[in-house]
Amino acid sequence: MMDDLTLDELKPLLAAELPRHAGFDGWTPLAVERAAEALGVDPLVAGLVFGSPVEMIDAWFAAIDSAMLAALTPGALGEMKIRAKITALVEARLDLMLPHREALRRALAILAMPQNLRRAARLGWRAADTMWRAAGDVATDYNHYTKRAILGSVYVATTSVFLDDESEDLADTRAFLSRRIEGIMRFEKMKAKFTGNAGGVDRYFSPARLFGRLRYPAS
Repeated sequence: MMDDLTLDELKPLLAAELPRHAGFDGWTPLAVERAAEALGVDPLVAGLVFGSPVEMIDAWFAAIDSAMLAALTPGALGEMKIRAKITALVEARLDLMLPHREALRRALAILAMPQNLRRAARLGWRAADTMWRAAGDVATDYNHYTKRAILGSVYVATTSVFLDDESEDLADTRAFLSRRIEGIMRFEKMKAKFTGNAGGVDRYFSPARLFGRLRYPAS
């Protein structure tokens, strides 16, 4: 059956398996070969799926998006308040990455290279956008950009704590995330107050020019 799959169909399967091997072998062709063998895929065919380590990492992060959305459907999020939804979505991502922290560490080191910073920014934006959309946000005004920029910074900071967190059940990471999200909620309340807009739309500041090129269209 695997032999009948196209390269596009193989990509998400390999992407989900790759971090199990990237923690040991790095984001390398060897990791792709190991993943292919684990899935029963011809390694020569698997070697055609990804053109670079960044493409492997991109595909893994996309697989995390998919798994997060499968775990936290609109029904599962239900009537939770927005703060609880965002917290649950970030924590779901961290739980998915928990068995693969060394692979994540190696991935972030690659994305931190100067030539990869633009791609890293796009991936961070995509993660934040996916979480906001899952939380039910449909803003198309300036808030679209501010919300994603702020959540992106919180996610990056929380991931840094997560990488070295040895506390039980990631207690330190969860506490850090809770404090940062509390800060977001206070900011949104103050923003609404000073702009005179109950909907929280910032009429005076727009990072659209800065972030517009990073925005992903709705799928």
